[in-house]
Amino acid sequence: MRLIKKRIVLHFPGFEPLDGVAHRARYERSARQSSAVWGYSLEVGTPDGSDPLSFEVTTSGAARGAPEMAPGAAGATLGEEPAPATWQTKSRIHMVDHDMFVRRLRSGNTLSQIVAGFRSCAQIMLEGGMRGYFRHAWRFGLFFLFPFLLTALAIALTAQIAVAPYSLGFSPWHMLWSGPLALCFFIFAFLPFSERFHTLHLFADWQMAVALGRMHRADCNDWLEDRATAVRKALDEEAEEYVISSHSMGSNVAAHVIGILLEREPEIFKGKRVVFASLGSAILQCALLSSASLLRARVGLIARCPEISWVDVQCLTDSINFYKVPVVAVSGHADAPPAKMLLIRVKQMLTREHYRKIRKDQLRVHRQYVLGPDLKASFDFTLMTSGPMPALVFTNPDKKRIPG
Repeated sequence: MRLIKKRIVLHFPGFEPLDGVAHRARYERSARQSSAVWGYSLEVGTPDGSDPLSFEVTTSGAARGAPEMAPGAAGATLGEEPAPATWQTKSRIHMVDHDMFVRRLRSGNTLSQIVAGFRSCAQIMLEGGMRGYFRHAWRFGLFFLFPFLLTALAIALTAQIAVAPYSLGFSPWHMLWSGPLALCFFIFAFLPFSERFHTLHLFADWQMAVALGRMHRADCNDWLEDRATAVRKALDEEAEEYVISSHSMGSNVAAHVIGILLEREPEIFKGKRVVFASLGSAILQCALLSSASLLRARVGLIARCPEISWVDVQCLTDSINFYKVPVVAVSGHADAPPAKMLLIRVKQMLTREHYRKIRKDQLRVHRQYVLGPDLKASFDFTLMTSGPMPALVFTNPDKKRIPG
């Protein structure tokens, strides 16, 4: 198998309170974990002066076994390019983050964020999103409901505390102290407790889901156009392989951006080897909204592009993904080539103690797609995006993840 020497990676992170620099630092930490586990050398370059979110990763190593063989030599398979004795791969990573939009959604005061969150909840319900979640992935439906039910319960308890004196037959004047007490409960007890579950951040996540589904916000649409322009520039760089990776909500951003490029230039990927790896299968978070016709159309464009190999990475123990759901068909393109489902197990990537520590934290499990491993496993994000083997190797359980 021919090894990759030069790769371009466009990574769309998930909806997290991290800017591009923090995502870059996470990538470097995860890459160092991976290199320690697999035993290859790693060098992470400094960001470009013009683009602080673009940096080069160099991986290298020696193939375990005999020295490099010439084609046709004893031990070499006829017609197959032999594995070299040493290898080196340079990958240019471009972080296409959406921190600017996240900060905009989180910029209001607590009350405005709660109101906006419940508004997005109602919009998703009215557009059939919740019905679709429970139809295709009931655990994702529970993930959708959880922050809203938790906050609704807290609001109900707050109201109950406020009216408690009146309901017990005391004078309404007693509400002069029960009202402030109720507010203290909500502000100083519930809000800090809810941060354990990133409740307000999840409210903003659902606001973004509505924005990417409806495409009704001018600021969001302009931002997507800007991202498409930046990605188009990155695609001008020469490489043997182009990997477009996305995590969670970032997959919806990636689908829009790739779709915009295909709408502008249908032949943009001609002559290129492109792999679209959507990690934590979450495109249907937005695509199931009735108004998300543009997103669904762009999913179809990606699926039908002959140069793009789409790999949808899913995990059974991750409740925040559409496990074993055919994203292309459910998006309305049953006649288009489906995305290849890559089913992984987080349990196989971590030590028993580490897995036991995180397995009840579903948001942490959901992040493992882009984090470093403790053990050698069939999936490794760093090797997929910076390793020597073509990214599609990860769809074949019998193929080696590293030479040797």
